[in-house]
Amino acid sequence: MLVRDRAHQRGVELGPYPLEALPRATKQAIADTAVPAWQAPARVSKADSTLAAAAQFYTKLFAQCATSTPAPRAPVPEDLQRRSQELKGAAYYLDAAHAGICQIPSHAWLAQDRASAADEKFALILWVRHGLPVEDDNLASQWLNGAQDAIAAMRALEIGAAITGHIRAMGYNASLHDSEDTRVNLHLLALLAGIGVNRDAQIVSPFFGADYAPVAVTTDYPLAVDTPLANQPATLQLRRSLRYWWGINGAVSGREHNRQRRRASHLSRYPMEQVKRVAEPTTLIFADEVPRVPKRAEFFQRARSGDLGPKAQQEVKRFAFKHPLTDGMMYPLRAMVAHQDGNVAEAQEDQFGDAAANARAIKSLSYHLGADLTGICEIPPYAWYSHDARGQAIVPRHKYAVVMLIDQGYDTMEGASGDDWISGCQSMRGYIRGAEIAGVMAEFLRKNGFEARPQTNADSQVLQIPLVLLAGLGELSRIGELVLNPYVGPRFKSVVLTTNLPLAVDQPIDFGLQQFCKRCFKCARECPVNAIPFGDKVMFNGYEIWKPDVERCTRYRVTNPKGSACGRCMKTCPLNKVVSADGAWLHRIGTWLGVNAGWLKPVLVPLAVWLDDRLGYGKRNPLKRWWLDLELRNGKAQIPRGTNERDLDIHRDISGKKSPVGYYHASDMPAPDSHQAVPVDHKQAIKRGSLLESVAQARARRARRGAKP
Repeated sequence: MLVRDRAHQRGVELGPYPLEALPRATKQAIADTAVPAWQAPARVSKADSTLAAAAQFYTKLFAQCATSTPAPRAPVPEDLQRRSQELKGAAYYLDAAHAGICQIPSHAWLAQDRASAADEKFALILWVRHGLPVEDDNLASQWLNGAQDAIAAMRALEIGAAITGHIRAMGYNASLHDSEDTRVNLHLLALLAGIGVNRDAQIVSPFFGADYAPVAVTTDYPLAVDTPLANQPATLQLRRSLRYWWGINGAVSGREHNRQRRRASHLSRYPMEQVKRVAEPTTLIFADEVPRVPKRAEFFQRARSGDLGPKAQQEVKRFAFKHPLTDGMMYPLRAMVAHQDGNVAEAQEDQFGDAAANARAIKSLSYHLGADLTGICEIPPYAWYSHDARGQAIVPRHKYAVVMLIDQGYDTMEGASGDDWISGCQSMRGYIRGAEIAGVMAEFLRKNGFEARPQTNADSQVLQIPLVLLAGLGELSRIGELVLNPYVGPRFKSVVLTTNLPLAVDQPIDFGLQQFCKRCFKCARECPVNAIPFGDKVMFNGYEIWKPDVERCTRYRVTNPKGSACGRCMKTCPLNKVVSADGAWLHRIGTWLGVNAGWLKPVLVPLAVWLDDRLGYGKRNPLKRWWLDLELRNGKAQIPRGTNERDLDIHRDISGKKSPVGYYHASDMPAPDSHQAVPVDHKQAIKRGSLLESVAQARARRARRGAKP
C-alpha cells in the first residue's frame, strides 16, 4: 500500500464494487423465486421538473442512436470469457456501478416480444447509481427534485447506446432496453446476471439498495454468463463488514465511498479547496497580445482541409472511428451537436439573483450529472474563436464559463500504452460525457430564461485551455497546450458551458507545477514523435508556454498506424495517479507535499521523477487490459497490422537537439474561410523558433513599451 494500492491488482471488468465476493446461488433458485413483474417506474415525480425533462430529452436522443446496421463479423476471440471480460470492462470503463451477463430465458421476454428469444439469447445488464444527494439549503436541491431517476436513466442510456453500437460494429445484432422502453423483464435479468437480489419484491444492490437506473443490451453475440447472487443475509451484510470498509480485492472501499458522500455537494471528490488560490494564473498571459484565432487554425481542422497532406486528410476522417467501441460512442456524440443551441424562454420569477448561490448550485448539479471537477470564470475576449469552422464570425455573447473536467479513467490508462487501440476511446469517453452534462445544464438554463451553450469537442466556440486555467482547475504544463490538475494530472477532457447566468467566479491556482515541470522531462522523453520541448518556456501568441510542435502531435495522432490516437504524455506523467482514501500512501503524501509545501519543490521534484521511473509508473499493467485490439477499416473490424506496446525509455536522449520544435504563429494561419489546402512548412516553422522572445525579453520589451511582436 505504500507504493501500490490494492486496486493495481484488480481487473477493470470486476467493477468498483466487490460483487465477486458475494455468495452465489443457482439459476434454479432464481426460477423458484417470485420475480416482480416488470413495470416501468414513473420518471418525473413533479410535472414541472424542467431538469428531468432535459434529461429525458437526451435519454430519447441516445435511444435513437442505437439503431445502426451490424457490420460484417469481426475476428473476435473464441474464448467466451474473454468476450465477456471486454463487454463488462467497457461498461465499467464508462462508469456503470454494476454490470453482469446472463442467458435470456424465454419467459424473460415480455409477452408481445417472445419471438425475439430465438435470436438474441444473451444480455448485458448494467446499473447506473443515482448521483450524490444535494443539501436542502442548496438551490440545486430544488432543481433536482423529481429528476434524480431521470438523470441516472440518461446516464445508463448513454452507456448502453455506446455498447450497443460497439457490438454492432463487431458484426452482431444488439438491442437496447431501458426502464421506459424494454422488451425484457429487467428485474429478472438483473437477478440472473448476478448484480441484484430480491428484497421485499424489490430488486436491490447489496451495496446501494434501489437507487439506480437499469439498462440491458440483448444480443446474439455468444458470451460467458455470470452466476446469480444468493438471496441470504450474508449478501446484504457484506457492506457493513470491516472487509468492505478496507476494500475487498482492491474494489473501492467503503471508507472511500463514505468520504465522497460526506463532502459538500458543490465540492468535487478531490480537496481542491486546499490548493492555494492566486489572483493571476502562474502562466504569464499578456491579454492584449493574445490574438483571437479562427477555428480553421486548429490543427485537426488543418488536417481535414489538407494542410498536412493527403494521408492526414484521409485518416482524420476515420481516426475517431478506428475502434468499435469508439464507433459506438460517435453516434450519440454527433447527435448532441444539433442541440447545443436552443430557444431561450422568458425569465420566470427571479430565483437566480444570488451569484454565489447560483455558482454553488451549478457545481452541485455538475457533480450530480457526472463531472469530476468544476470551476467557474469570466470569459476573456481572446478565449473566443474569431470564426467558426464555416468561416462565419463568432460574436462573444456570454460572460461566464462553467468549466468541467471528465476523468479519462485511471485503470484503463494504466493498462494501455497511451497510443494503442484504446487511446482514441479514452478521449471519446470524456467528450461524450462532457457533452451530455453540459447539454442538460444548458437546456435547463435556457428553459429558465438564461442564454447558455455547451461548448463541446464536436462544436466549440471557445478555446478551452485558457478557461480551464482561469477557472482554477490547474496550471499550464510542459506538455504545452494542456493544463495539469493536482489530483488527476493531465488525465481529463474538458467541456465548457457558457452562459449569462450570474455566477461567482473562482480564482486560478498555484500548486507549484511550474517548478515541477521545469525539472521533469518525462512527458517529453516518452513522446513518440518528439513534439514536447525539453527547453525553457517561450512567449508565444501572448502566452508564457512550453510550446509543443502541434503539427507533429496532430499528424501522429490522426495517422498512428498501430493505435487509434495518442495520449503518451498523459499516460507517463508523474501526476497521473489516484489520490483517494484507497490510493497508495506514497502518492497521497507526495500530493499533499506538492500542494502544501511548495518550498520543497527543488528537492522533491528530481526525487519524485526518479522514483516514478524506478517504481515503473508509466508501464503497462496487463491486468487492466480489458479491450480487444480491433481496427475498423472500410466498415469492418479487423485484426490490426500492429499494436504499440511501449513502456518506459528512461535512457532516451533528453537534450532536444535532434528534434527542434516547429512553431506556427497566429499570423501564419490560413484565412478563416479558406477551404483550400494551405500546406505547412515544418522547416520554416523550426526556423521561426529563433524569432521567439524569452519570458525575460518579453517583460523587458513591455517595460520599455516596445512594439508587439
